[in-house]
Amino acid sequence: MKHRTLFVAMALAGSLLTTGATAGNLTRDNGALVGDNQNSQTAGANGPVVLQDVHLIQKLQRFDRERIPERVVHARGTGAYGVFTASADLGDLTQASLFSAGKQTPVFVRFSSVVHGNHSPETLRDPRGFATKFYTEQGNWDLVGNNFPTFFIRDAIKFPDMVHAFKPDPDKNYGTDKTLFDFFQHVPEATRTLTLLFSNEGTPATYREMDGSSVHAYKLVDADGKFRYVKFSWKSQQGVRNHDPKQAAAVQANDFNHMSRDLIEAINAGNFPKWDLYLQVLEAEQLAGFSFDPLDATKIWPEDLVPSRKIGTMELNRNPANIFQETEQVAMAPANTIPGIEPSEDRLLQGRLFSYSDTQMYRLGANHQQLPINRPRVEVNSNNSDGAMNFGARTGEVNFEPSSMNPRPEAVAARYSNLPLEGVTQQRKIAREQNFVQAGELFRSYDRKMQADLINSLGGALAGAEDAAKHTMLSYFYKADAAYGEGLTRVAKGDIARVRELASKLAD
Repeated sequence: MKHRTLFVAMALAGSLLTTGATAGNLTRDNGALVGDNQNSQTAGANGPVVLQDVHLIQKLQRFDRERIPERVVHARGTGAYGVFTASADLGDLTQASLFSAGKQTPVFVRFSSVVHGNHSPETLRDPRGFATKFYTEQGNWDLVGNNFPTFFIRDAIKFPDMVHAFKPDPDKNYGTDKTLFDFFQHVPEATRTLTLLFSNEGTPATYREMDGSSVHAYKLVDADGKFRYVKFSWKSQQGVRNHDPKQAAAVQANDFNHMSRDLIEAINAGNFPKWDLYLQVLEAEQLAGFSFDPLDATKIWPEDLVPSRKIGTMELNRNPANIFQETEQVAMAPANTIPGIEPSEDRLLQGRLFSYSDTQMYRLGANHQQLPINRPRVEVNSNNSDGAMNFGARTGEVNFEPSSMNPRPEAVAARYSNLPLEGVTQQRKIAREQNFVQAGELFRSYDRKMQADLINSLGGALAGAEDAAKHTMLSYFYKADAAYGEGLTRVAKGDIARVRELASKLAD
């Protein structure tokens, strides 16, 4: 508690100093007053600038270092603070204490586009990130998801390849449908998520009018160590609204920041957006009963098989005061879990547990969780030491465990759950792929206009693929739904007989 008091006092002192400097005279970073911010110090009236002008040097040094490495994915984003209020008691499912009816937990949410760069238009066709940091009394929990409930790949070993396929071609610095579908012709499990992407759901109108999903299955673990598999989803109380291709083009002509602007202005006006959090639950023994693998990130859990229930509501009610310090430096990572919430064996999630934390260390440094936006609201009592930009105010002579001088015992209740295992290590596909059924169901769930917009958008993109890749991709969509495949083939100027022949060889 002594360390925590000191840390809080230092933080408050820093806040007071910053406030005083802003209201008073201009200073350098060391607090020293600036005498002249208009003219460099020179050797005589017409001589060269001197190196001892420390204010000039510091301004240029700091300017040269204003940019940290851009996120490889999710670079373009905006964020807001709010509160999550639980509406259900989940004590029978989890030790996680935030799920107690009426309990409020502070949150920070970062919305983003996935593929495109930091200053790209927000109208571009792209999945949208929906990442929530819960500042719980048990530590920070990050629910890092997307607006789509499924993903393009099921194994993290393909994540760098997938991102490279979406990113600009290395010889051009802009992306092409030729290279995009050259990759995806080898990834039939992407059929459903590509359908989402090229539908109007790939161009949401606003962040406020957009749902979210955990995408992955997680585990909720109770006090006895028993776990169930779960999926989380956010449902917008504002409803869902998307742009069709003509609307997206019209918006981009006037405002390429429309999604960020809408959220910021709505919150500033007191129009606080809300989302309800829903939960789906499966017992471990139920996994084997599905025709697909429920831990496959390319699949949804159909509501008629796994009904969801509301467990809380989130309201966003405050914008960041500094976008860089808060929205850009927030470090979301699926590895940030708390007792009672664990990752599932989902192969894509297993890779993200490492990759997201690792990229935050690369971008922000080993001590990024000491930054105000990332700092837990509870005392941190780890033995992680030193590193660049460490301001954790650690004192004392013991930074190891076990220790009799400064004992810090483990909490038995926080141990990981036990997962029964059998077999050998292997590198094989999952047993139940079922790559096309849910894509067909998704297509048939759209109204006639949505289907037509999807066929025109995706068919136009497929027209730019190489001939073999184009027909392979068309066969995937035909296998999902014949009318879907026929429409795409017509727009992409493909050979329908060839598409049907290829589709006849596909198993689902």
